[in-house]
Amino acid sequence: MSIGRLRVAVNLMWCIPGDVGGTEQHAVRQLVGLREVRPDIELTLIASAAFLDAHATRFPGAPAVVAPDRGRSRGRRVVDEHTWLRSRTAGFDLVHHPGGTTPRGARRPYVLTIHDLQYLTYPEYFSAVKRRYLDAMIAPSARGAAMIGVPSAYVRTSVLEHLRVPPERVHVVPHGFEPDLGATVTPEPELRARLGLGTGRVLVYPAMPAPHKNHRFLLEVLERHWPDPDLRLVLIGGTGLAEADVTGQLAAATPSLRDRVVRPGRVSDADRNGLLAMAEALVFPSRYEGFGAPVIEAMMLGTPVVCSDATCLPDIVGDAAIVLPLVHEAWAPALDTVRDRRAELVAAGHRRAATFTIEASGRELGTVYDLAVGR
Repeated sequence: MSIGRLRVAVNLMWCIPGDVGGTEQHAVRQLVGLREVRPDIELTLIASAAFLDAHATRFPGAPAVVAPDRGRSRGRRVVDEHTWLRSRTAGFDLVHHPGGTTPRGARRPYVLTIHDLQYLTYPEYFSAVKRRYLDAMIAPSARGAAMIGVPSAYVRTSVLEHLRVPPERVHVVPHGFEPDLGATVTPEPELRARLGLGTGRVLVYPAMPAPHKNHRFLLEVLERHWPDPDLRLVLIGGTGLAEADVTGQLAAATPSLRDRVVRPGRVSDADRNGLLAMAEALVFPSRYEGFGAPVIEAMMLGTPVVCSDATCLPDIVGDAAIVLPLVHEAWAPALDTVRDRRAELVAAGHRRAATFTIEASGRELGTVYDLAVGR
């Protein structure tokens, strides 16, 4: 290792823009923050041409190695990670694998980021093939890591419990957010007209339908306890594994429910920001989160948050949100509580969100790198 300078290869071959959800934004923001606070660390990005094109402006001057162009074939990418990648990581002081697993025989020392262990908590949400793959890959990857970065104290506890790695090798590296996250905001009148939101209150849930996202619970609360005919629930996100369940629930619902649910699918950042900024609240009834980035994004935009008390969420939101058990009756008065405490929640949300900066995230990642190489 060169004195005073740490050369790190970052394996981003797994990160296909638009296909991996919030982990793409998390990885990019964290690495951008690291470059801002640790100029003594030189990152070389090993990624697809698509990733480098999508994020070129975020990493000016950063060395990069273009991974083989295999289209979007996951199988070919995995093969390349196990073969081509090893030769490209020679000569570095450290390799970082932010995608949750490492290839067999990964060059050491390496840092591994584990975003969550949902497949162990809710195995029924995963196919048998996916469970076997994760069982075969995550534990060996963790055991071989010099250091493991996790996004929350909850995930750290899960890693220590299930993967049996020494506690000194697992370090919390929280998500970070740019201060200009809400710089582009679609005006409220435009969104109301385009999406048919009427003139009433709006709730937003930004999550593709997946079993753990618990859309069914939210729709049941809307039907049973939030009867305001002018209230609109906007469900943002692409098609997920629970798409059929959500579609079927709405198809079988009464018009009084169905007509109050708006599903625009994937939206632009400006539209998302506009919807959150105008919303009465972000409603977030998830059963499982490794971090739960949307709750902090909402707070940054001045939107009150109502979320479940599951997994990491109470720790992430602190006292800046309404945190409720996943019981229908507990959520019944939530909108009245938001109305009564709105100014308090908005102010607390701003304070809470201000602690999750990309600089803070990058600084913790730099600490993980230092520990991994014994600096």
